[in-house]
Amino acid sequence: MVPFEKLSRITERFEFLEAQMNAGAEGADIAALGREYSELRPVVDQIISYKQLLADIAECEAMMQDPEMKELAQDELPQLQARLPVEEEELQLSLLPKDAADARPAMIEIRPGTGGDEAALFAGDLMRMYQRYAEGRGWKFDVLEESVTELGGIKEAVIHVKGENVFQRLKFESGVHRVQRVPETESGGRIHTSAATVAVLPEAEDVDITINPGDIRIDTMRASGSGGQHVNTTDSAVRITHMPSGIVVTSSEKSQHRNREIAMQVLKTRLFDMERQNLHDERSEARKDQVGSGDRSERIRTYNFPQGRVSDHRITMTLYKLDQVIAGDLDEFINALLADDQARRLAAEENL
Repeated sequence: MVPFEKLSRITERFEFLEAQMNAGAEGADIAALGREYSELRPVVDQIISYKQLLADIAECEAMMQDPEMKELAQDELPQLQARLPVEEEELQLSLLPKDAADARPAMIEIRPGTGGDEAALFAGDLMRMYQRYAEGRGWKFDVLEESVTELGGIKEAVIHVKGENVFQRLKFESGVHRVQRVPETESGGRIHTSAATVAVLPEAEDVDITINPGDIRIDTMRASGSGGQHVNTTDSAVRITHMPSGIVVTSSEKSQHRNREIAMQVLKTRLFDMERQNLHDERSEARKDQVGSGDRSERIRTYNFPQGRVSDHRITMTLYKLDQVIAGDLDEFINALLADDQARRLAAEENL
């Protein structure tokens, strides 16, 4: 059922914002008004479209009473009525609460799980998969921290991804990714199962998190490397420990100043994500809603190399195009996950 009172409130708010902007608000006010105005604009456009359709249906029904216009109305009315449920669904979707973090850049953290060297190699495959996906969308993909094994796998990687709606499109990648294949280190040709974990966090802004300087300990140390010229000979690496939460972050670039910036940004992002997770858990408990839980201990996807298939266990979707997926062709999965999330949230709203 369409909440007409809510539609009126949204339209009134939109008109108020428009008037305030035309009146010449300044500074932070105009920026905040502009963001809210931009967020409401597509919703108001959908409201206008829906109300116009209702008006067209009412006009057509009135024409049915006019003998001269009845035949024309009989042809047009079924077409308009057929559009009504589609317009209603699109309107309901536009009214769903937006995740304020959707438009933000994201931090991706990738670590090997069970499987030893093979898990580390798979973690590297996942990092390159996301890099190719980011490149395909014109996003900036910046590796902030990368620890590599002797075989070329990844012990740990922290990546900053910046672009349009990055977090919205990557947030459902959080979880355990499982691979089934014959490892390069396996001489007997046996299929092994290994795993890697992915965490996608919305980048925190300064206004989101305030860190008390007394709550952190900053240590400098010599950066580790693969030997020779790659080993830092100065104490440029930075490790920050947030004592209340126990979170520890490190950065090992050449510049100590840059390392402090990176480590603080990663720390803020992890603390922001912790707050979001706590809020989500509270809402989930209150509403019994476990949609898109983001539980990073949850197995979300399996990549089966012998069969050339990739299966997403949350939406029971399987694609026999493993090569393309590993090469960064993720849109089919991501679009399906976004649609599933919308449908679940819409159902939850209707059951309130």
